[in-house]
Amino acid sequence: MTMDFLSELGIIVHVDHPNIAKMIGYGVEGGMHLVLQLSPHGSLASILYGNGSVSDGWVGGDGDGVVSGPKEKLDWRTRFKIAVGTAKGLSYLHEGCQRRIIHKDIKAANILLTEDFDAQISDFGLAKWLPDQWTHHTVSKVEGTFGYLPPEFFMYGIVNEKTDVFAYGVLLLELITGRQAIDSSQQSLIMWAKPLIKENKIKELVDPSLGDGYELDQLNVVSILNGDRNSLEGLKEGEHSILKRTYSEEMDDAEEYNSTKYLSDINRQLEILLDGSKDTL
Repeated sequence: MTMDFLSELGIIVHVDHPNIAKMIGYGVEGGMHLVLQLSPHGSLASILYGNGSVSDGWVGGDGDGVVSGPKEKLDWRTRFKIAVGTAKGLSYLHEGCQRRIIHKDIKAANILLTEDFDAQISDFGLAKWLPDQWTHHTVSKVEGTFGYLPPEFFMYGIVNEKTDVFAYGVLLLELITGRQAIDSSQQSLIMWAKPLIKENKIKELVDPSLGDGYELDQLNVVSILNGDRNSLEGLKEGEHSILKRTYSEEMDDAEEYNSTKYLSDINRQLEILLDGSKDTL
């Protein structure tokens, strides 16, 4: 426990970015705790799902996985802002730090929201440094949150930047659909979305609470995933790349629906949204 705390502390004191939760202190009396800057809106999970969220399905720890607070309505512009802010934070961890950091637990519950709904990545309890000369870590213990973990991680124990990118793809689907990565019936968001994507039933993917307010703004999300930096509103060189990577090349012996196929489906889904949005311009 002490080593885990020191490891997390050792990482978080070396990060400084607007889209990373800011530590203002720590305490060791009565337990070991990090003190973070107040997030008035709580986490993305608490906003999207409210009380009793099973946002967490966390494995490898003792968290209760329950998010408190009432569910709030998020318009698309706010969701878009959260998506871009999270991407900027991940890009900083992967490319902007002196040593690369793999978060390993990107999920809605770990995205804190400032007063202006700026996204801040939090909880570095599972994070690892990745030396420049290494392409990945190989781990034997499964840690993280079900619904956000790529199949390749389960099969081969490979951890690198693309582990976070896969989880980000799930987070993006959550923002679009308003659904949890794993719902109360233990259904995977990925597997729920896959047939709708294949059948081009795009309107059935979009969160009903958005009404018709998403169509024009979806164009911006598609542009990001397609690498159009003109739509990023100030996103710096290299930061958009977090949205373009796939987890890995297809593995010949992996018959499961892996993350490469999944992320390709996300891109295809959003390209369809782009085509549909053009008619409304």
